[in-house]
Amino acid sequence: MTTADDPSPMPHRQDPCRTSDVLGIVGDKWSLLVVRNLSQGPRRFTELKRATTGISQRMLTVTLRSLERDGILTRTVHNVMPPHVSYALTPMGTTLREATAPLLEWSLRNVDDIHAARDAYDSRPETTLPPS
Repeated sequence: MTTADDPSPMPHRQDPCRTSDVLGIVGDKWSLLVVRNLSQGPRRFTELKRATTGISQRMLTVTLRSLERDGILTRTVHNVMPPHVSYALTPMGTTLREATAPLLEWSLRNVDDIHAARDAYDSRPETTLPPS
């Protein structure tokens, strides 16, 4: 019997490079901010735009489509007059929020120190390396 004929399940080995797609969500500031803004419940596009400071309408649209495609959120069209659309986290989106909450909290606690460090770094006199 060959390996191909063996019906017993073999352990599935994950290719670590495949995770880079998923880590792209975590590394994208807009995605995490949208997920955070949806953690309190469904929101309409305009509410998300208002709550996500600095994001353009186009970038919010792209981010929402990407998160919907990845199964992180759902898009619901409400058949009312006038029609409107709302977005909500899926169960997977909720676990993403839980997993990234410490990172966002760390960011809030350290943003002032990071900006101060950047200012200090940027104000240092430029040093030149000796020729090699």
